[in-house]
This record gives sequence, C-alpha cells and structure tokens, in this order.
Amino acid sequence: MLADSDTRWKWGALTARRLAPGGPLDGFLLRGRATPTVRQLGEVGIRADSLREVTGADFLRTAGRARYDVVVLACVGGAVQAMLHGLAHAWRAEARRPVVVTGYVGVVYEKLADGLLLRHGADVVLANSRHDAERFRAVYAGAGAPHDSVTECALPFLGGARYEPGAQGRPYTVVFAAQPSVPETRADRQYLLERAVRHARLHPEREVLIKLRSKPGEHTTHIEELPYQKLAARLPGGLPPNCRLAYGHMGDVLDRTDLLVTVSSTAALEALHRGIPTAVLTDLGIREPLGNHHFLGSGCLTSWDRLDAGLLPDPDPAWTARQGVAADGTYEKAFDAARERVAALAAHAGLPPLAPYYTAGTAPGYLPAILARHGLGPDGRPLPGRRDPDRTESALRRATRGALRDAARGAYRHGVQRVAPVIRRLGEL
Repeated sequence: MLADSDTRWKWGALTARRLAPGGPLDGFLLRGRATPTVRQLGEVGIRADSLREVTGADFLRTAGRARYDVVVLACVGGAVQAMLHGLAHAWRAEARRPVVVTGYVGVVYEKLADGLLLRHGADVVLANSRHDAERFRAVYAGAGAPHDSVTECALPFLGGARYEPGAQGRPYTVVFAAQPSVPETRADRQYLLERAVRHARLHPEREVLIKLRSKPGEHTTHIEELPYQKLAARLPGGLPPNCRLAYGHMGDVLDRTDLLVTVSSTAALEALHRGIPTAVLTDLGIREPLGNHHFLGSGCLTSWDRLDAGLLPDPDPAWTARQGVAADGTYEKAFDAARERVAALAAHAGLPPLAPYYTAGTAPGYLPAILARHGLGPDGRPLPGRRDPDRTESALRRATRGALRDAARGAYRHGVQRVAPVIRRLGEL
C-alpha cells in the first residue's frame, strides 16, 4: 500500500485490511511535502508488517519486482495517475500482475472530474457511498471511459461505540473538528476559534475541545497556513479553563463527544455513524470552497448561534444512508462487494494491462507534466540520467542543516534573542 499523507495512510491501510483480512501488509510512504511523521502514524494507530519511505521510482521498482496480490494506491490524484502509468510499464512483460485499487479518503466535494479521471485505470475505484458511486460512474460515462471499476463500499474507518447520552463521570463535551485548509483566511479561522471559545464561556459546565490534525512542523493532506495553535496563543485572555486544544485519534475523541461541530470534516460522517449529534456550520455561508454544500439535505446544517441556544440538528436518515453511514448495524456488509470483486480479479489467470483514460493521445498537454513531476517519461518509464532522489534528499538536508546551524551559532554570538525559529527548523530536518 502506497500513501502520501497521514489521512491517506489511514484510509489505505484500513482499506487493505478490509479487502484482505488477515493478509500481510507492506506499507510505503511516498516522500513529499505531506509525508507523515512517526507521531502522526502512531496517532492513526494502524501498523503494517513493514514500512518504508520511498520515492515514486523506489516504489515502482519494488512493486514491479515483488509478488503482491493487491496494490492499494492511497495518494493524491496526480500521484495515482503517475503510479498507474509507471506500474503499467513495470508490469509490461508480466504474465500475471496484482490488482490495483484506489479511491478517496473522505468527502468528495471538489475537483470531482479531475480527481476521478486521474484515478481512472485502476482495476477498482472505491466509492465510499451509493451517492459517490453514482457520481463516479456518471463522470466516467460522460468522458467516454469505462466505469465498471467503480465499486461501492464505505469509509473504512467508521465504527466505534454507539453514542449514549448522559454518560456518567464526565462533563458534556463539545468537539470542534478543525480542518487544515477550510476555511482559508485568517479572519474566518479566527472567527471560528472565537465562536468555540464563546460557546465555552456561555456554557461553563461543558468542556469544549478544539480537535487539531497536526502539531506545528507537521504536515497533512492539505497545507495549513494558519494553524489554530498560533491563533489561540494570540487570543486576548487566552482559552477559558473549559476549552482546550486536543490531539489524538479521532475515534478516541469521539468516544467522549456529545456534540461534534465542524465546517465539512469527514469526522462529521464518523460522528453520524455513531449517532452523535453533529453540526455542520453555516456561519461562513454554504459554499463550495468550504465543502459544507456536500451536507445539503443532511439536516445537520446549523450555526453557532443555534448551538449556543441549545438547539441540536436532526440528521435525515435517508441522506445518511446514501452517504454510507450505516448506524443500523449493516456497516460490515458494505465491503462485501469490494472484497468479492478484488478476490475475483486476483484469481484471474491474466489481467489486461492497466489502461488509464489519460494517455499521450487523450491529454498530451496535461499528462506529460504529471508524469515528469514523479520522475517518469511519457511511457511511464523512469527518466534516465536523474540523480538518485535519496542522495539528493540527503545532500539537501545536510546542506540546509549546516546553513541553519551556522546561522544559529552566529545569532547566539551576536546576542540575537530570536533564534527559536532557527532551532525549530533544525528540529524539522
């Protein structure tokens, strides 16, 4: 399984476990901006039988040489497309090849056509709900691409204990599930933080948790330009005693949640699956860039004003059922079709070569740049004459560490007080 961020590792590893229960899992982390740290992997809590950080070329060499039954690509669309072309080249002379599976890590609210066509060519494209399966097939059909690869299942990380109101021994807990890039502006993020703090002050008997995805210096699937940690540190008066920042596995946090509040996080589906009251905020409008338009018809759209007044949303069961949220106990059956399809393909005597929709003929002005970004030529072959990415990475790190170390020493010698950013950057390398 190849993943390029913490959330995609979570989705990919759990998907692999559900598709092949009990089978060994080799994990590969694609080196890049969002490569997860050891702490992030530990927080996800999913272990593989082996785990390596690799470049795209490393992965293609391994996947083309080792004997796998299934390869799960849990990456951003461009990386999936590059790996599909690279694997097609690596397996061109193989009589048998693995089954290739891909999909999305959560709610698909943007770049639907772009992301789907970049994933086209995998043997199985997983849709996390009936709603998504219908949309995926419509996109492929509209582009004149085969759509038999689309297979309905559910998000692999739903589950956990059913919510029971009035749990003894703890205060009523409100969790605001923050997102790295939604909303984007400082003003909007400041507003949401201040409203969570205001809710805590209006309800001193409640505990308000601001659930964060990463710590400073770590990266996630989406770039977080304005982390809530920094905004909270500058909040006049600071956070009230009953409001604090929280980290950890979302499932563990939901175990003690009485109300989940978010703009459009996939955590909303996790909460709805458990029967936890769930609020999708309309304070900043219902807009496509926010992703909360996905929840139209859910019954969960509301505002902080209404939550402050004690009004809770009432989810629509027909909507939740179409979104793959199966609080009725049928969730485990959601993976039967995908498991059966993968098993049937794996047993096939000889699968046809991988055939992505994008080729030099269909997208000559788009595909080559995607492949080159991952070190591949137009035919999916690793580009010759490139320096070893591992050595280049090591050399860059050594050079940067040396420069930063010299800067820190110079700052210290000259009595400069603000050396913390330099020291922090050294720790990230």
